[in-house]
Amino acid sequence: MLRNFLIALSLTITSPMSVLAEEVGEVSTAFKLLGANHKIVVEAFDDPDVPGVSCFVSRAKTGGIKGSLGLAEDTSDASIACRQTGEITLPPDLEEGEQVFRQRT
Repeated sequence: MLRNFLIALSLTITSPMSVLAEEVGEVSTAFKLLGANHKIVVEAFDDPDVPGVSCFVSRAKTGGIKGSLGLAEDTSDASIACRQTGEITLPPDLEEGEQVFRQRT
């Protein structure tokens, strides 16, 4: 149990996404008598490389006693959508035919 606590603590401290995210909404999906309800949480991330683009991630958050204490495992169900939220400007030094996106797998 101490090992699980230390792992959860280290992931919370080192997770860069939790620092950059802004929670924009949540919906309860299941009532729990003790502890927090199960939820779907929507978080927004502004793309640091492309001003004017925001990505929205929805994910499940486990409730109950274990969820409230941070000991529960959340499901891997998630969704991401990126949208234009402002003016997008191209860098002035962009040449014709230059590759601007790369695909990582």
